[in-house]
Amino acid sequence: MPFIKDNFYIDEPIPAFIMLMQRYGISQPEAQRIIDRGRILVEGQTLADKAVEISGNTEVIIFKPVSKGNLPIFKTKDFIVFDKPSGILVHPKTKATPYSMLDEVRSFGGKDANAAHRIDMETSGLLIASLHKEAEKFLKGAFEKKDIQKSYRAWVRGKVDKPFSVNKPIIVNQDYSRIKHKVFISDNGKEAFTEFIPIVYNEKYDATLLECIPHTGRTHQIRIHLFHVKHPILGDPLYGVNYETAEKYLEKRLSNEERKFTTGATRLMLHAYSLDFEMNENRYYIVSQNRFIDLSKSVALGNDREKNIDDGWKHY
Repeated sequence: MPFIKDNFYIDEPIPAFIMLMQRYGISQPEAQRIIDRGRILVEGQTLADKAVEISGNTEVIIFKPVSKGNLPIFKTKDFIVFDKPSGILVHPKTKATPYSMLDEVRSFGGKDANAAHRIDMETSGLLIASLHKEAEKFLKGAFEKKDIQKSYRAWVRGKVDKPFSVNKPIIVNQDYSRIKHKVFISDNGKEAFTEFIPIVYNEKYDATLLECIPHTGRTHQIRIHLFHVKHPILGDPLYGVNYETAEKYLEKRLSNEERKFTTGATRLMLHAYSLDFEMNENRYYIVSQNRFIDLSKSVALGNDREKNIDDGWKHY
């Protein structure tokens, strides 16, 4: 478990945040976050006052990384890069999350290392983490300003034989009673622009591998844009399926077999492929070592799936 309970006794009264800084070698803001999140108890009571002096029986719930051997593929003095497998969270959702990429980030990068951006749990591919606070500030700012160019790979339904682009605004869904999509294409939404370039067509699975280049960073941008042009990503349990299937997925009732038959794959076939940016007068172009080309283990044959495809094109 990445979160452990550290139990100890404090003899002499000491401000809580100072105790945390000294015991765990962390900064004052980090110590205050631990207190704010209710992760320190004194004599069985959750501490609420950041500056109060504490003594006696103390329990701190602290993150302790445990690596599962997902080794970094590239490292500098400022950042570290991983090829994240599908199905793994970047950050733990709760204290009960058994494992996330933060375990690997901290195991290989140290206590100040932190993921500089987010990737959806089911999306595989490149994850970059800063190794110190200055690098974290730079990288997060670079992602926000789009100074880091990203490309993805996606296996999609059907044959795509020429490049195309989608320039359609996206808005967050506020009503899940009709459809389970997280976002919609809407004239009232925020600008979203994605380029798509076909790489290879697999006739056996009736699927095309696309290069996807997002020029904006909207939630589920690639997924909703591909759904909009009737080439949804294989394995997508939200965009391209009916309401019941999406609901079963969100409630964790959709089996791998049913998902493979209904969506074409047991996972979302989207992969973060490359990162291109400048930092400290150096230019980096980092490419995933996972070629993301073998469909045999994840994908179902496409001939019998058509009757399961959502007629949700009409939603737009």
